[in-house]
Amino acid sequence: MKRTLISLGLVASISVPFEAHAQQFCGDRTMVTERLQSNWGEQFAGGGLQNTNNVFEVWMSEENGTWTILQTNANGKSCVMASGTNWRDGEMTKKLSGIKS
Repeated sequence: MKRTLISLGLVASISVPFEAHAQQFCGDRTMVTERLQSNWGEQFAGGGLQNTNNVFEVWMSEENGTWTILQTNANGKSCVMASGTNWRDGEMTKKLSGIKS
């Protein structure tokens, strides 16, 4: 019994950091985007449809250099997938078909 409890304790202590790291900030899209705008000064920079259920968006702040990748599902629930600092604009080196310039 003592051995089982020690094993369970080790598993719990190892899995906690992974569970905490895997958590995402999610909520109604309106609430999430309002926070991006008011807290970080971020604006919609672009995005696209992943499939019939998900849209990915990039939000960024030129002034603060922050960026956020947001995933929104068909029900309007948005989750922050990634965020960071030191945003920099890229240059399109190749014209993509189907995209007007």
